[in-house]
Amino acid sequence: MFLRTVKARGGGGVQHEYVRLVETVREGDKTKQRVVANLGRKDLLAPHLESLMRILGAGPEAATDGALKSDDVHAQQASCWGPMLGARTLWRELGLESILDGCERAHRRSDRVALSDRALVLVANRLCEPHSEHGLAGWLETDFVCDRLGERMLPVWKQQARVRVDLTWLQRWYRTLDELMAHKTTIEKELFARLRDLFSLKPEMVFYDLTSSYFEGRGPAIAEHGYSRDGKPHNRQVLVGMVMVNGWPIAHHVFRGNLLDHQTVATVLDDLHKRFGLERVVFVGDRGMVTGANVTLLRDRKQGYLVGLQRRQRARVDGFIAKATGPWIECPVGLTAQEKAAPPKTLVQEVAGEEPGVRIFIVHSEERLAYERAMRERSMQHTRVALDKLAARVAKGKLKAADKIGEAAARILARNHGHRYYDWKLQAGAFEFFEHSNFERERAFEGKYVIQTEEPSLTPVAAVQAYKQLSEVERGFRSLKDVIDMRPIFHRKTSRVQAHIFVAALAFLLERALENKLKAASVPMSAPHALEMLKTIHVVDISVGTTTKRGTTAGNSRARQILAALSITNKDPPAGNSKGQCDDKPGIGDQ
Repeated sequence: MFLRTVKARGGGGVQHEYVRLVETVREGDKTKQRVVANLGRKDLLAPHLESLMRILGAGPEAATDGALKSDDVHAQQASCWGPMLGARTLWRELGLESILDGCERAHRRSDRVALSDRALVLVANRLCEPHSEHGLAGWLETDFVCDRLGERMLPVWKQQARVRVDLTWLQRWYRTLDELMAHKTTIEKELFARLRDLFSLKPEMVFYDLTSSYFEGRGPAIAEHGYSRDGKPHNRQVLVGMVMVNGWPIAHHVFRGNLLDHQTVATVLDDLHKRFGLERVVFVGDRGMVTGANVTLLRDRKQGYLVGLQRRQRARVDGFIAKATGPWIECPVGLTAQEKAAPPKTLVQEVAGEEPGVRIFIVHSEERLAYERAMRERSMQHTRVALDKLAARVAKGKLKAADKIGEAAARILARNHGHRYYDWKLQAGAFEFFEHSNFERERAFEGKYVIQTEEPSLTPVAAVQAYKQLSEVERGFRSLKDVIDMRPIFHRKTSRVQAHIFVAALAFLLERALENKLKAASVPMSAPHALEMLKTIHVVDISVGTTTKRGTTAGNSRARQILAALSITNKDPPAGNSKGQCDDKPGIGDQ
């Protein structure tokens, strides 16, 4: 075995040398070199390099009394560090550490870990390796997670039990959720002020949308049966409303699961005014938000609005689309569409509204047209095949009763939206089906949506661009529910459910901050991909004789790109107890 040094350039042009323990092995008729251990940075290992090189270069006979032997040099452990390093950097840059320190200042005990450090553990776990609080224990075993003093946080296990995580240790993390939730109002308010200063947020337009999250079992008191966006109508649920400004999530609300979308708007408007001091905004919402009562509410409060209209549930929408006979205005192509060989176009034109001051925009999207046409053709194909089979059964006399034939036809048309495209009749014992009289109306809808506003200065193109930003809220929900794994929720207390969702929302905020950093640095990488690449950065503890040294690996080239984008020049964990924190240290999450 021998030592090899490799150079790697970090952020800010700083270059480090890293030491590897390498051995030569024979595979068949070829010899190869294999890395036995990454020992860490050369400057950290410098006091021991001469001894190591003497031992490895001259062989065992070179060892003298008092000198190190090769068996005395080994890597004790290697823990994943990169994702936690990135999360910690973003957490501090967004001001969350100082905000939570301020919330806790009056009640802080000197013998326990700061609330900010404990909350960061929960948020980083949700961002990097989403699990329940039970799964948190396994993540702490594999990743290097420490407080700001460098004390490593490790789980407490029970050796013989069905649930191996120590419940006392687990309860400490539950109490951290309770503490975090107690300060939610203040945290979101101060975080908004911080984001406004850092990124010059201009909250003229506020984007709002809702999603649902379901429970296994009964759930907390706030859980009710309602319209499920998760396809789980038999599960109780809560509604989660997210408020975003300029692509940044500034607040969220948790509502009873049986509320309708439009019933949540007044609460959101009150919060924007009382907590964030926003006097007048343009409220941008999806089709479920627009009702006569909400439009009246917005008018009475002298607020603007920009909402989509329900295409299929409003007969007047037919008339608006029929009026779209004038010239179309082409909207600028988005970044994603620009990457395509033939970028799909988005066209818009304004038509007359039904009330004074109400403006209506008809939007035609080629991308949406292609998607909806494909979906319609697939639905028609499935329905047509099923109706053909039914006609064949009737023709062969296998189904004769008119009521049974009607029931079978109704079941087929209920699937795949078949009732939109086909109708049928039974004449002289023969079953026939044909295109529905509304079929042309359905085709006219494809690729189109309708926007309503009363903003006099908003151009048609600006209205389309603003409405398209609602997709950012929808993407945020996908991150909350899929990437960050918000569902299903197993907590049984309403406050714990709210805290669980709050942690997921903070994790989404870090994800959005990471994406903005990567975009600003022209690093073509999504946040999930970046977190995966950061996993190549490890903290390694090396035992050299009786001394233990800690080093940090460089990570792969993509990880180094990400560190540069985050302006991270020092990859090392905070200086602290190199042996890590003992499993049962009472400070973690203790009350």
